[in-house]
Amino acid sequence: MKYLIDNQLPPALARHLEQQGLECHHVAEIGLDEASDRDIWRHAAANGYAIVSKDEDFLHLANTDLSGPPLIWVRLGNCRKATLLAAFDRVLPALIQALQEGNKVLEVR
Repeated sequence: MKYLIDNQLPPALARHLEQQGLECHHVAEIGLDEASDRDIWRHAAANGYAIVSKDEDFLHLANTDLSGPPLIWVRLGNCRKATLLAAFDRVLPALIQALQEGNKVLEVR
């Protein structure tokens, strides 16, 4: 599974997940930083990405397009980068397993 980090989250999250052995890209790295949510959704679906986002619009897309990509919905409020990365470290093994089991919407809190 590859991971596509949305604009509301820092590129540092992509780097951090790469250090954990995951293939990860930030939307800005692949020219999607100005793209609509629907365009990001389509790109993720076509290229085998799970979307990592704080944007509730992706939750609505996930609930209406059941064949779309998986969504990791980040439910943390505004926080420091270290707090965000630590939250992912706490749940990463469970997230990976849930995605492998076919879960489509996962939350990071």
